[in-house]
Amino acid sequence: MTSRERPASQTTRRSALAKAGLGFLSASAVTVLAAAPANAFFHRRRQTSQQDVDILNVALALEHEAIDAYQIGAESGLVTQQVLPTAVLFQSHHKGHRDALVGAIRQLGGAPVEPKSRQEYAASLNVASLTNQTDVLRLAARLERGAANAYLGVIPSFSDRTLAQISGRLAADETMHWTALSQALGEMIPASALTFGA
Repeated sequence: MTSRERPASQTTRRSALAKAGLGFLSASAVTVLAAAPANAFFHRRRQTSQQDVDILNVALALEHEAIDAYQIGAESGLVTQQVLPTAVLFQSHHKGHRDALVGAIRQLGGAPVEPKSRQEYAASLNVASLTNQTDVLRLAARLERGAANAYLGVIPSFSDRTLAQISGRLAADETMHWTALSQALGEMIPASALTFGA
């Protein structure tokens, strides 16, 4: 969640295919595909499945980080009893995201990435700099916004459109979290449209 960069597995070819759609294949392209050996088709399918697994594992790493970030915040003693239940609720959402991503990765034959240690997350999130509840909420809001943008950014890269839909649903959850946290911080709703995904 700290970098929220798009996965390296995104490629121009896959983006172009996602934008064009299968309905726009020319007759000559259909002929070429029909003439391709079956093993070449399955090789391409394995490649795209691996690319989907790579993207899902980046997403899973973000969810691991979010779960730990909320745990660190809850245990910091900086969050009031009024705010704590919301933080625990959001953490439970991230655990649900984690479980869904692990299931999808395994269904594709991949190996889910493991979470880092608490010490690694504490260092990367710079939790030593947190001194009050506002700091904790700002950190959480930054991570949620980054996650929403990451999920929106990878939608065109999935070869499996079901995974693209799941990514959109995850982005919606992250946006909901960011909105609630921003309101808790007393921040205004953005004045411009198309705030996320840029």
